[in-house]
Amino acid sequence: MANTPTPHIGAQFGEIAETVIMAGDPLRAKFMAENFLENPVQFNSVRGMLGFTGTHQGKRVSVMGHGMGIPSIGIYTYELYHFYGVKTIIRVGSAGSINSDLHVGDLCIAIGACTNSNYALQYELPGTYAPIADFGLARAAADSCDRLGYRYKVGNVLSSDTFYTENAHNDKWMGMGVLAIEMEAAALYMNAARSGNRALVILTISDHLLTGEVTTAEERQNTFTHMMDVAFSLV
Repeated sequence: MANTPTPHIGAQFGEIAETVIMAGDPLRAKFMAENFLENPVQFNSVRGMLGFTGTHQGKRVSVMGHGMGIPSIGIYTYELYHFYGVKTIIRVGSAGSINSDLHVGDLCIAIGACTNSNYALQYELPGTYAPIADFGLARAAADSCDRLGYRYKVGNVLSSDTFYTENAHNDKWMGMGVLAIEMEAAALYMNAARSGNRALVILTISDHLLTGEVTTAEERQNTFTHMMDVAFSLV
């Protein structure tokens, strides 16, 4: 705990809450700070990865960006868990649907995360590791969606190392029941497991890889608030 600030986070120990809600885009973290937190105080701007701590309905919570891809979220969440005493990380982000019943604007609660990344090789496990969410958080998120009337599905996602790819093989992932494709959940779930902490990923479908439905960058930054409602209900 003495190694703060870290090379990537400028906060001192104690400036970050035990629960952190994270988004890939630091401007989405800023949006959450401005719209969901009371009295937010910025604790990080290193590399433009904004982070804020405030209260939500009387409970202390932080919000922060994590960047794009497994290497980026892997660094930030490792430092939060190991150097800042964070116990729970909830990622809110966007994903591309490969499920016919999961449409643009719907939520996907990622109970598990397949990946084409080699992130798990560092653990030298004698087999294939299956990264999963904290069940208590996932169950509470589903209950929150039911209460709020939000459309959602719970299931497996693919955390892909590639956004532009020569061979996506989406049909093969679909054949195994994978709901959507994003780029970070697997590393977050592995870091949570290795550190003995909790994590959950809640996604908004921003585009549909089967139908061609899409949203704009501005819509993704400022209008995907249902997943934020659910995330903050878990604090």
